Amino acid sequence: MLGNYLYGFDIYYLVLVVPALLLSLYAQTRVKSTYAKYSRIANKKGLTGAEIAKAILERNGLYDVRIEPVAGELTDHYDPRTKVVRLSQGVYGSNSVAAIGVAAHETGHAIQHGESYGPLVLRSTLVPVAGIGSSLGFPLAIAGIFLSFGPLVTVGILLYTVAVLFYVITLPVEFNASSRAIRTLEDTGILDYDEIDPAKKVLSAAAMTYVASAAVALANLLRLILLSNRRRD
Repeated sequence: MLGNYLYGFDIYYLVLVVPALLLSLYAQTRVKSTYAKYSRIANKKGLTGAEIAKAILERNGLYDVRIEPVAGELTDHYDPRTKVVRLSQGVYGSNSVAAIGVAAHETGHAIQHGESYGPLVLRSTLVPVAGIGSSLGFPLAIAGIFLSFGPLVTVGILLYTVAVLFYVITLPVEFNASSRAIRTLEDTGILDYDEIDPAKKVLSAAAMTYVASAAVALANLLRLILLSNRRRD
């Protein structure tokens, strides 16, 4: 095991995980700064995030999807179990360009759900196992490595792989929701032409956080596999 360490540090952690964590930190900083910037710019029609979400849902025939406010900042999400689009306090009642982009993005998930969009269905199916894999997979694998107990390592890696798969499948789900949002805003004229680019920047910054999360998960999985292989050697 000493071959995996450099001056007391896990070399795989330094080489694989740390760069991914730095990417995640950058993505979080970027989304907050971009959101803050365009939250100060009101859309020309004066429509709120809740009003936009309602208009887009009705345009797509989704009259059974509710819209509710939720506490916090950037806590917006769509709950497929209850068919509720939950918009954060800074989006629900705001008429900013950033709020419109975020609200449209979340309605994109509702539309995906209504159409049984493949990646979304697969992600929803993986939720129970991915939750277990995310919380238990990594510690089980690490414990198995240090105890030199192969079966525990295998179970841990398999569980964590499902969690990683969840992060990877999230990428097309989020990218698709954003593309639907921008297309809807363009087609309906909800935002003027010069307001579309700021909305794209907000959604692009948000998408980077999902890429970073997937990168961190993949880096940790690769680290586990390399540590496991090294243990066998």
